[in-house]
Amino acid sequence: MKKRMISFAVATVLASAAQAEVTLYDYKEGTSAYEEAYVNGGLTVNRNRGDDQTAYDLNLGVNYDRTLSSPSRDLNLQADIDGNVSRAGTKDADDVDSYTAGASITVDNYFVPGSNTGFWFGGASVRANDAFDDLETTASIGVGYGRVTNVTPMAKAMRVIDELVKYGVIKGRPPVSVYQQIASVISKEPEYYARFGSDYELKWIGDVEAVLRSAGIVNSLGAIGILRTQHVLVDENISLRRYGWKVRAGLSYVGSNFDGLTDKPGVLLGAEYHHPLNNQTQLSDVATVNFVLNDGDNGYNFNNNLSLTYEVDDRIDWENTWNLNYAKNSVNNDDVTTNNLTSTFAYEINNTLDFTTTARIQHINGSSDAANPDGTDRALIMGVRYRLR
Repeated sequence: MKKRMISFAVATVLASAAQAEVTLYDYKEGTSAYEEAYVNGGLTVNRNRGDDQTAYDLNLGVNYDRTLSSPSRDLNLQADIDGNVSRAGTKDADDVDSYTAGASITVDNYFVPGSNTGFWFGGASVRANDAFDDLETTASIGVGYGRVTNVTPMAKAMRVIDELVKYGVIKGRPPVSVYQQIASVISKEPEYYARFGSDYELKWIGDVEAVLRSAGIVNSLGAIGILRTQHVLVDENISLRRYGWKVRAGLSYVGSNFDGLTDKPGVLLGAEYHHPLNNQTQLSDVATVNFVLNDGDNGYNFNNNLSLTYEVDDRIDWENTWNLNYAKNSVNNDDVTTNNLTSTFAYEINNTLDFTTTARIQHINGSSDAANPDGTDRALIMGVRYRLR
Protein backbone atom coordinates (compact mmCIF):
# COMPACT_ATOMS: atom_id res chain seq x y z
CA MET A 1 0.00 0.00 0.00
CA LYS A 2 2.80 2.40 0.91
CA LYS A 3 4.58 1.66 -2.39
CA ARG A 4 1.39 2.36 -4.35
CA MET A 5 0.96 5.70 -2.56
CA ILE A 6 4.55 6.69 -3.34
CA SER A 7 4.13 5.67 -6.98
CA PHE A 8 0.91 7.67 -7.23
CA ALA A 9 2.59 10.74 -5.71
CA VAL A 10 5.53 10.51 -8.09
CA ALA A 11 3.21 10.10 -11.07
CA THR A 12 1.18 13.13 -9.95
CA VAL A 13 4.30 15.28 -9.65
CA LEU A 14 5.56 14.17 -13.06
CA ALA A 15 2.19 14.84 -14.68
CA SER A 16 2.04 18.31 -13.10
CA ALA A 17 5.55 19.06 -14.33
CA ALA A 18 4.66 17.90 -17.83
CA GLN A 19 1.70 20.31 -17.94
CA ALA A 20 3.54 23.22 -16.31
CA GLU A 21 2.85 26.53 -17.98
CA VAL A 22 5.45 27.30 -20.60
CA THR A 23 7.42 30.57 -20.54
CA LEU A 24 9.94 32.21 -22.84
CA TYR A 25 12.66 31.26 -20.35
CA ASP A 26 12.15 27.57 -21.18
CA TYR A 27 14.00 28.08 -24.47
CA LYS A 28 17.57 26.81 -24.04
CA GLU A 29 18.78 26.69 -27.63
CA GLY A 30 22.56 27.22 -27.76
CA THR A 31 22.66 28.25 -31.42
CA SER A 32 20.40 30.94 -32.85
CA ALA A 33 20.36 33.81 -35.30
CA TYR A 34 18.26 36.84 -35.92
CA GLU A 35 18.37 39.49 -38.60
CA GLU A 36 16.43 42.73 -38.88
CA ALA A 37 16.67 45.31 -41.65
CA TYR A 38 14.29 48.24 -42.07
CA VAL A 39 13.83 51.19 -44.41
CA ASN A 40 11.76 53.89 -42.74
CA GLY A 41 10.61 57.33 -43.73
CA GLY A 42 8.35 60.17 -42.66
CA LEU A 43 7.29 63.42 -44.32
CA THR A 44 5.77 66.54 -42.78
CA VAL A 45 4.49 69.31 -45.08
CA ASN A 46 2.81 72.47 -43.81
CA ARG A 47 2.22 76.14 -44.55
CA ASN A 48 1.24 78.16 -41.51
CA ARG A 49 -0.38 81.59 -41.54
CA GLY A 50 2.27 84.15 -42.30
CA ASP A 51 4.60 81.68 -44.02
CA ASP A 52 6.04 82.84 -47.33
CA GLN A 53 6.52 79.32 -48.65
CA THR A 54 5.62 75.75 -47.89
CA ALA A 55 7.74 74.16 -45.16
CA TYR A 56 8.63 70.49 -45.10
CA ASP A 57 10.65 67.97 -43.14
CA LEU A 58 11.62 64.62 -44.68
CA ASN A 59 13.27 61.87 -42.62
CA LEU A 60 14.71 58.71 -44.20
CA GLY A 61 16.65 55.89 -42.60
CA VAL A 62 18.00 52.38 -43.09
CA ASN A 63 18.84 50.15 -40.12
CA TYR A 64 20.43 46.70 -40.13
CA ASP A 65 21.06 44.39 -37.16
CA ARG A 66 22.28 40.79 -37.33
CA THR A 67 23.40 38.52 -34.48
CA LEU A 68 24.73 34.97 -34.80
CA SER A 69 24.92 33.08 -31.51
CA SER A 70 26.54 29.73 -30.75
CA PRO A 71 27.72 28.09 -27.52
CA SER A 72 31.23 29.46 -28.13
CA ARG A 73 30.60 33.00 -29.44
CA ASP A 74 28.20 35.82 -30.28
CA LEU A 75 28.76 37.86 -33.44
CA ASN A 76 26.86 41.13 -33.89
CA LEU A 77 26.81 43.33 -37.00
CA GLN A 78 25.03 46.69 -37.11
CA ALA A 79 24.73 49.39 -39.74
CA ASP A 80 22.57 52.48 -40.15
CA ILE A 81 22.07 55.49 -42.38
CA ASP A 82 19.87 58.39 -41.27
CA GLY A 83 19.11 61.46 -43.33
CA ASN A 84 16.98 64.59 -43.05
CA VAL A 85 15.99 67.24 -45.60
CA SER A 86 13.98 70.26 -44.43
CA ARG A 87 13.00 73.77 -45.35
CA ALA A 88 11.54 76.53 -43.20
CA GLY A 89 8.47 78.57 -44.16
CA THR A 90 10.30 81.90 -44.09
CA LYS A 91 10.98 83.76 -47.33
CA ASP A 92 13.88 82.49 -49.45
CA ALA A 93 14.73 79.81 -46.87
CA ASP A 94 16.99 77.18 -48.42
CA ASP A 95 16.91 73.44 -48.13
CA VAL A 96 18.93 72.09 -45.21
CA ASP A 97 20.10 68.51 -45.33
CA SER A 98 22.05 66.36 -42.92
CA TYR A 99 22.84 62.69 -42.52
CA THR A 100 24.96 60.25 -40.59
CA ALA A 101 26.06 56.72 -41.37
CA GLY A 102 27.77 54.06 -39.33
CA ALA A 103 28.69 50.41 -39.04
CA SER A 104 30.06 48.24 -36.23
CA ILE A 105 31.06 44.66 -35.49
CA THR A 106 31.50 42.99 -32.09
CA VAL A 107 32.57 39.41 -31.35
CA ASP A 108 32.19 37.86 -27.87
CA ASN A 109 34.21 34.64 -27.47
CA TYR A 110 33.33 32.53 -24.40
CA PHE A 111 36.12 30.97 -22.39
CA VAL A 112 33.84 28.00 -21.58
CA PRO A 113 31.52 27.23 -24.55
CA GLY A 114 27.87 26.94 -23.56
CA SER A 115 28.31 28.83 -20.30
CA ASN A 116 26.78 32.12 -19.17
CA THR A 117 30.09 33.25 -17.69
CA GLY A 118 33.25 34.97 -18.94
CA PHE A 119 34.23 35.95 -22.47
CA TRP A 120 36.75 38.10 -24.26
CA PHE A 121 35.62 40.48 -26.97
CA GLY A 122 36.87 42.53 -29.87
CA GLY A 123 35.10 45.21 -31.82
CA ALA A 124 35.44 47.97 -34.38
CA SER A 125 33.19 50.81 -35.60
CA VAL A 126 33.15 53.65 -38.09
CA ARG A 127 30.79 56.64 -38.34
CA ALA A 128 30.56 59.50 -40.81
CA ASN A 129 28.84 62.87 -40.68
CA ASP A 130 27.11 64.96 -43.35
CA ALA A 131 29.56 65.09 -46.22
CA PHE A 132 31.79 62.25 -45.05
CA ASP A 133 34.41 64.94 -44.40
CA ASP A 134 34.88 63.67 -40.85
CA LEU A 135 35.12 60.04 -39.84
CA GLU A 136 35.00 58.56 -36.36
CA THR A 137 36.87 55.25 -36.18
CA THR A 138 37.36 53.12 -33.08
CA ALA A 139 38.53 49.65 -32.10
CA SER A 140 38.30 47.86 -28.75
CA ILE A 141 39.30 44.69 -26.93
CA GLY A 142 38.48 43.48 -23.42
CA VAL A 143 36.66 40.98 -21.23
CA GLY A 144 33.06 40.53 -20.15
CA TYR A 145 30.59 38.32 -18.30
CA GLY A 146 27.07 37.07 -18.99
CA ARG A 147 24.97 35.99 -21.96
CA VAL A 148 21.90 37.23 -23.84
CA THR A 149 19.60 34.63 -25.39
CA ASN A 150 17.31 35.18 -28.36
CA VAL A 151 13.99 33.59 -27.33
CA THR A 152 11.94 34.75 -30.32
CA PRO A 153 11.56 31.14 -31.59
CA MET A 154 9.83 30.22 -28.32
CA ALA A 155 7.55 33.26 -28.64
CA LYS A 156 6.55 32.01 -32.08
CA ALA A 157 6.07 28.44 -30.82
CA MET A 158 3.75 29.70 -28.09
CA ARG A 159 1.81 31.72 -30.67
CA VAL A 160 1.47 28.65 -32.94
CA ILE A 161 0.05 26.55 -30.10
CA ASP A 162 -2.33 29.38 -29.13
CA GLU A 163 -3.68 29.44 -32.68
CA LEU A 164 -4.05 25.66 -32.89
CA VAL A 165 -5.96 25.58 -29.58
CA LYS A 166 -8.11 28.57 -30.57
CA TYR A 167 -9.23 26.94 -33.82
CA GLY A 168 -9.74 23.50 -32.28
CA VAL A 169 -6.93 21.77 -34.16
CA ILE A 170 -5.59 20.45 -30.83
CA LYS A 171 -7.63 20.01 -27.66
CA GLY A 172 -5.11 21.12 -25.08
CA ARG A 173 -1.67 22.56 -24.56
CA PRO A 174 1.27 20.15 -24.84
CA PRO A 175 4.13 19.69 -22.34
CA VAL A 176 6.98 22.18 -22.21
CA SER A 177 9.25 19.70 -24.01
CA VAL A 178 7.02 19.88 -27.12
CA TYR A 179 7.18 23.69 -27.12
CA GLN A 180 10.97 23.39 -26.94
CA GLN A 181 11.08 21.02 -29.91
CA ILE A 182 8.81 23.27 -31.99
CA ALA A 183 10.93 26.33 -31.09
CA SER A 184 14.05 24.42 -32.17
CA VAL A 185 12.49 23.78 -35.59
CA ILE A 186 11.39 27.41 -35.90
CA SER A 187 14.90 28.67 -35.05
CA LYS A 188 16.32 26.78 -38.05
CA GLU A 189 14.41 28.82 -40.65
CA PRO A 190 17.65 30.05 -42.35
CA GLU A 191 18.80 26.43 -42.71
CA TYR A 192 15.50 25.41 -44.33
CA TYR A 193 15.75 28.32 -46.75
CA ALA A 194 19.35 27.43 -47.63
CA ARG A 195 18.42 23.78 -48.32
CA PHE A 196 15.02 24.10 -49.98
CA GLY A 197 14.98 27.60 -51.48
CA SER A 198 11.79 29.61 -51.87
CA ASP A 199 9.61 26.51 -51.21
CA TYR A 200 11.15 25.93 -47.77
CA GLU A 201 7.95 26.91 -45.92
CA LEU A 202 6.21 23.61 -46.78
CA LYS A 203 9.04 21.54 -45.31
CA TRP A 204 9.47 23.91 -42.35
CA ILE A 205 5.80 23.80 -41.32
CA GLY A 206 5.74 20.07 -42.07
CA ASP A 207 8.47 19.49 -39.49
CA VAL A 208 6.47 21.49 -36.91
CA GLU A 209 3.57 19.13 -37.64
CA ALA A 210 5.92 16.15 -37.28
CA VAL A 211 6.82 17.24 -33.73
CA LEU A 212 3.14 17.36 -32.75
CA ARG A 213 2.47 14.05 -34.46
CA SER A 214 5.37 12.25 -32.76
CA ALA A 215 4.13 13.58 -29.40
CA GLY A 216 0.75 11.97 -30.09
CA ILE A 217 -1.07 15.31 -30.13
CA VAL A 218 -2.38 15.24 -33.71
CA ASN A 219 -2.56 12.82 -36.61
CA SER A 220 -2.48 15.75 -39.03
CA LEU A 221 -2.74 19.53 -38.75
CA GLY A 222 -5.18 19.59 -41.62
CA ALA A 223 -5.90 22.62 -43.79
CA ILE A 224 -6.89 24.89 -40.89
CA GLY A 225 -3.86 23.95 -38.79
CA ILE A 226 -1.44 24.51 -41.66
CA LEU A 227 -3.00 27.87 -42.52
CA ARG A 228 -2.91 29.10 -38.90
CA THR A 229 0.70 27.93 -38.47
CA GLN A 230 1.64 29.68 -41.71
CA HIS A 231 -0.16 32.81 -40.49
CA VAL A 232 2.06 32.96 -37.38
CA LEU A 233 5.38 31.92 -38.92
CA VAL A 234 5.13 33.59 -42.33
CA ASP A 235 2.41 36.25 -42.44
CA GLU A 236 3.03 37.84 -39.02
CA ASN A 237 6.09 39.78 -37.93
CA ILE A 238 6.76 39.07 -34.24
CA SER A 239 9.20 41.58 -32.75
CA LEU A 240 12.43 40.40 -31.19
CA ARG A 241 12.34 38.75 -27.75
CA ARG A 242 15.56 38.43 -25.71
CA TYR A 243 16.53 37.79 -22.12
CA GLY A 244 19.74 37.91 -20.11
CA TRP A 245 22.49 40.41 -19.38
CA LYS A 246 26.11 41.19 -20.16
CA VAL A 247 28.76 43.49 -18.74
CA ARG A 248 32.07 44.34 -20.39
CA ALA A 249 35.21 46.41 -19.87
CA GLY A 250 38.20 46.95 -22.09
CA LEU A 251 40.69 49.19 -23.80
CA SER A 252 39.89 51.15 -26.92
CA TYR A 253 41.73 52.97 -29.67
CA VAL A 254 40.35 56.11 -31.29
CA GLY A 255 41.73 56.46 -34.80
CA SER A 256 39.79 59.70 -35.19
CA ASN A 257 36.65 61.32 -33.81
CA PHE A 258 34.37 64.26 -34.51
CA ASP A 259 36.20 66.40 -31.92
CA GLY A 260 39.27 66.37 -34.17
CA LEU A 261 41.37 63.96 -32.09
CA THR A 262 43.47 61.25 -33.72
CA ASP A 263 45.43 58.24 -32.45
CA LYS A 264 44.21 58.37 -28.85
CA PRO A 265 43.85 55.53 -26.32
CA GLY A 266 40.65 55.04 -24.38
CA VAL A 267 38.64 52.91 -21.96
CA LEU A 268 35.33 51.21 -22.74
CA LEU A 269 32.66 50.10 -20.25
CA GLY A 270 29.31 48.59 -21.17
CA ALA A 271 26.26 46.77 -19.84
CA GLU A 272 23.02 45.47 -21.31
CA TYR A 273 19.89 43.90 -19.85
CA HIS A 274 16.98 42.28 -21.67
CA HIS A 275 13.81 40.94 -20.08
CA PRO A 276 10.56 39.86 -21.76
CA LEU A 277 7.91 40.81 -19.21
CA ASN A 278 5.52 38.42 -20.98
CA ASN A 279 4.96 37.10 -24.49
CA GLN A 280 3.75 40.55 -25.61
CA THR A 281 6.18 42.90 -23.83
CA GLN A 282 9.95 43.30 -24.21
CA LEU A 283 12.13 45.51 -21.97
CA SER A 284 15.71 46.26 -22.99
CA ASP A 285 18.40 48.60 -21.71
CA VAL A 286 21.87 49.07 -23.24
CA ALA A 287 24.46 51.43 -21.73
CA THR A 288 28.01 52.30 -22.77
CA VAL A 289 30.70 54.65 -21.47
CA ASN A 290 33.67 55.61 -23.63
CA PHE A 291 36.61 57.56 -22.20
CA VAL A 292 39.15 59.23 -24.51
CA LEU A 293 42.53 59.87 -22.87
CA ASN A 294 43.96 63.14 -24.20
CA ASP A 295 47.00 64.16 -22.16
CA GLY A 296 44.96 65.14 -19.12
CA ASP A 297 42.24 66.94 -21.11
CA ASN A 298 40.11 63.83 -21.30
CA GLY A 299 36.69 63.47 -22.91
CA TYR A 300 33.98 60.89 -22.45
CA ASN A 301 30.58 59.86 -23.70
CA PHE A 302 27.82 58.09 -21.78
CA ASN A 303 24.95 56.67 -23.78
CA ASN A 304 21.94 54.79 -22.40
CA ASN A 305 19.14 53.43 -24.57
CA LEU A 306 16.03 52.13 -22.77
CA SER A 307 13.22 50.58 -24.80
CA LEU A 308 9.85 48.99 -24.08
CA THR A 309 7.87 47.29 -26.85
CA TYR A 310 4.32 46.10 -26.29
CA GLU A 311 2.37 44.04 -28.81
CA VAL A 312 -1.13 45.52 -28.65
CA ASP A 313 -2.45 42.83 -30.98
CA ASP A 314 -1.27 40.75 -33.93
CA ARG A 315 -0.93 43.84 -36.14
CA ILE A 316 -0.11 46.72 -33.79
CA ASP A 317 3.11 47.27 -31.83
CA TRP A 318 3.66 50.13 -29.38
CA GLU A 319 7.38 50.98 -29.29
CA ASN A 320 8.82 53.39 -26.71
CA THR A 321 12.43 54.53 -26.36
CA TRP A 322 14.36 56.88 -24.13
CA ASN A 323 17.89 57.72 -25.20
CA LEU A 324 20.09 59.63 -22.75
CA ASN A 325 23.45 60.87 -23.99
CA TYR A 326 25.98 62.83 -21.94
CA ALA A 327 29.14 63.95 -23.71
CA LYS A 328 32.17 65.95 -22.56
CA ASN A 329 34.08 67.35 -25.50
CA SER A 330 37.83 67.06 -24.93
CA VAL A 331 38.55 70.03 -27.24
CA ASN A 332 36.13 72.80 -26.19
CA ASN A 333 35.06 71.27 -22.82
CA ASP A 334 31.35 71.40 -23.67
CA ASP A 335 29.21 69.20 -21.41
CA VAL A 336 26.17 68.34 -23.51
CA THR A 337 23.19 66.36 -22.24
CA THR A 338 20.67 65.13 -24.80
CA ASN A 339 17.39 63.41 -23.94
CA ASN A 340 15.43 61.90 -26.80
CA LEU A 341 12.03 60.28 -26.15
CA THR A 342 9.95 58.58 -28.84
CA SER A 343 6.67 56.72 -28.79
CA THR A 344 5.61 54.88 -31.94
CA PHE A 345 2.49 52.99 -32.93
CA ALA A 346 3.34 50.64 -35.81
CA TYR A 347 0.41 49.16 -37.71
CA GLU A 348 1.38 46.09 -39.74
CA ILE A 349 -0.16 46.41 -43.21
CA ASN A 350 1.50 43.12 -44.14
CA ASN A 351 4.49 41.19 -42.85
CA THR A 352 6.94 43.61 -44.51
CA LEU A 353 5.21 47.01 -44.45
CA ASP A 354 4.18 49.08 -41.40
CA PHE A 355 2.39 52.40 -41.12
CA THR A 356 3.93 54.32 -38.22
CA THR A 357 2.86 57.27 -36.09
CA THR A 358 5.64 58.65 -33.88
CA ALA A 359 5.64 61.34 -31.20
CA ARG A 360 9.14 62.62 -30.46
CA ILE A 361 10.58 65.03 -27.89
CA GLN A 362 14.25 66.02 -27.83
CA HIS A 363 15.91 68.25 -25.24
CA ILE A 364 19.50 69.52 -25.51
CA ASN A 365 21.39 71.30 -22.73
CA GLY A 366 24.96 72.61 -22.60
CA SER A 367 25.64 72.91 -26.34
CA SER A 368 27.67 75.72 -27.89
CA ASP A 369 27.00 74.42 -31.42
CA ALA A 370 24.94 77.03 -33.31
CA ALA A 371 23.60 74.34 -35.63
CA ASN A 372 22.36 72.28 -32.69
CA PRO A 373 21.59 74.73 -29.87
CA ASP A 374 20.03 74.21 -26.44
CA GLY A 375 16.29 73.79 -26.33
CA THR A 376 13.39 71.38 -26.79
CA ASP A 377 12.06 70.10 -30.10
CA ARG A 378 8.73 68.32 -30.49
CA ALA A 379 7.47 66.44 -33.52
CA LEU A 380 4.62 64.21 -34.65
CA ILE A 381 5.68 62.11 -37.63
CA MET A 382 3.57 59.79 -39.75
CA GLY A 383 5.40 57.50 -42.10
CA VAL A 384 6.04 54.00 -43.35
CA ARG A 385 8.55 51.33 -42.43
CA TYR A 386 9.54 48.56 -44.83
CA ARG A 387 11.12 45.38 -43.52
CA LEU A 388 13.87 44.10 -45.79
CA ARG A 389 14.76 41.07 -43.64
